Amino acid sequence: MGVRFSRRTVLPASTERCFDLALDVDVHLESFSDSGEQIVGGVEAGGMRLGDDVTWRARHFGIWWTMTSQITAFDRPHSFVDEQVKGPFASFRHLHVFTDLGDGSTEMIDEVEFEAPLGPLGLIAEKAVLGRYMPHLIDVRNRELLVQVQRV
Repeated sequence: MGVRFSRRTVLPASTERCFDLALDVDVHLESFSDSGEQIVGGVEAGGMRLGDDVTWRARHFGIWWTMTSQITAFDRPHSFVDEQVKGPFASFRHLHVFTDLGDGSTEMIDEVEFEAPLGPLGLIAEKAVLGRYMPHLIDVRNRELLVQVQRV
């Protein structure tokens, strides 16, 4: 079954800048410094491209989790997809879409789909916790992107 949600964020920068920052692992690390997120494999700094992967380690709910995600679609500066290739979810897919609003700003849409593991137990986790927690994480990342695009 799984969970789907989307987020819309308007960023005061060009689509190219927003696209590149969204693919930058250093920006991602800054976004999730509160969870002790660190890179333990794959791309270690800077921007990612089609086929690149990164393995993240972070603490959520007091537990350390490891997840490897890969860029599986890449159309600069319009969209990209990152998907879990190894990790805690039965599946995880995140589509990022960037649209020039014509006034020097960019609309960024996040479309996230995920499914927890463990069948019926995972379904309970999706409904009780993950359905709220995962959108919160995307909001945290998007707030950091807003800070980053405003830096000169």
